Amino acid sequence: MLVADAQGTLVQRNDAAGALLPAARPGTRLVDVVPDWLAHGHRSLPPHGRPAGPGAAAPHSGVIDGRRFEAHPSLRDDGTVAWWLVDDTDHQLAREALHRERERTAFLAEASSALLSTLNLERCMDVTAQMAAENLADAALAIAPTRARRLPVVTCLRGGTPTLAHLPVDPDDVPGLGEALRGFPPVPSRWIDPVSAPPWLVPEGFGPVGSIVITPLPGHGVPAGALVLLRRAEKAAFTDEEEVFARLFAARSGAALSAARLYAEQTAITDVLMRELLPPTLHRISGMDLAGSYRPSADHERVGGDFYDVHPAAVNGEAVLVTIGDVCGKGLEAAVLTGKIRNTLHALLPMADDHQRMLGLLNTALLTSHHARFATLVLASAVRRGDAVDLRLTSGGHPAPLIVRADGTVEEADTHGTLVGALPTVTARTAAVSLAPGESCVLYTDGITEARGGPMGDVQFGEERLRRALAGCAGMPSAGIVEHVQMLAAQWLGTRHHDDMAVVVISAPRTHRPGAVDEPARGSLTP
Repeated sequence: MLVADAQGTLVQRNDAAGALLPAARPGTRLVDVVPDWLAHGHRSLPPHGRPAGPGAAAPHSGVIDGRRFEAHPSLRDDGTVAWWLVDDTDHQLAREALHRERERTAFLAEASSALLSTLNLERCMDVTAQMAAENLADAALAIAPTRARRLPVVTCLRGGTPTLAHLPVDPDDVPGLGEALRGFPPVPSRWIDPVSAPPWLVPEGFGPVGSIVITPLPGHGVPAGALVLLRRAEKAAFTDEEEVFARLFAARSGAALSAARLYAEQTAITDVLMRELLPPTLHRISGMDLAGSYRPSADHERVGGDFYDVHPAAVNGEAVLVTIGDVCGKGLEAAVLTGKIRNTLHALLPMADDHQRMLGLLNTALLTSHHARFATLVLASAVRRGDAVDLRLTSGGHPAPLIVRADGTVEEADTHGTLVGALPTVTARTAAVSLAPGESCVLYTDGITEARGGPMGDVQFGEERLRRALAGCAGMPSAGIVEHVQMLAAQWLGTRHHDDMAVVVISAPRTHRPGAVDEPARGSLTP
């Protein structure tokens, strides 16, 4: 305790204050023997109405001999002010530690949110380098495992933007980097000589490096990369506490990078598989005019239970095999069975002239598989004879094809049969149809006719409405008929849910140009 009068003269002190401030003796001026912050606090007290007791005025705080003190003023009966000095060092350290911990917790939460908001691998690396540079160091590098003998490196300076480079460098040339990329524990920064950093590790214009932290980016089972933190020479070196915190950030970043890499790999695999499951892009060839369109049951899906295929004749003059089908169910499981059916039919192409045999063998293949699903389909063999197209149509439990004549008449092909993959044997009736120039055969799945919509939203599009629509398509090219049918079905549905929808049209062209071969065209086969 120190006691001073209104003029700032020290009039009394206790032993504790004497030990803390040896020069503070009674009779000395307060400004000469105490720190400036305490002298200023005494001068700032109002001349009248001085504090009437402890806590009556705000305390003043500052440092004495390296420790932090709070000075609380109180008025004594004789008009002097007693300053009670309280050592607040430990409390201040605790408050600062709590503040740092709150800031770091908030940063880690922000980092997790930013990193997990994307499954793009390059974006994750950019976020890792940028957040580390802004919050942990003066510059940061996010390094992925070597690819094709090159090291993917994202570099970011504080206040800058991340840049990606693929460098032909050896990570083992940097102490601790090769080990970090292989997932080994980090090397303490004090063991890494900043002078040994190769030029590619130091961003342009960074200046001398004062200290380096290299820590792994742990992934799910395999390392996701490494994080390198750089601090300039004029800054204090990384502390042990900062290195531990860097590893906490690296753990979150590594998890996000690992998830993004896994997603990228799965997406690549899915794309390869989907290309095999998607309906084919049709091409222009001599003699036939074909078009097809497929719309999955959900906008986010690319494949489903409906499918179609066109198998051109191996020998000129032989029939083209067209198939359209519908697997029970929708989504990925239906798509897998769709792929199996398409592959089986492709293997049975040598016997494409015998529809009944193809259906029987396909039925056996489905019954012996682990799938508990069935399918409906139509086989259509089409061959150009003069200006006409001759068709053989066989339905296996599928809606019969519709024939659009030149005068607008719509006929149903006389074919029917049993489901495929449901019964020990299948039976089917084959219909023979001939198309004159300008006439078409429309094959479709029940997703078209069973589409519910209309004014009340619960009425099926129906076969009769489809027939009326096709009657107005007489003489149209196959691609135009396909687009018209899909457009009408989409308008009928609006934004409602629907089943998979597929349409294939086989037409006899109005003119014949023997031997003409055109470039591929999306969705159609024409002369």
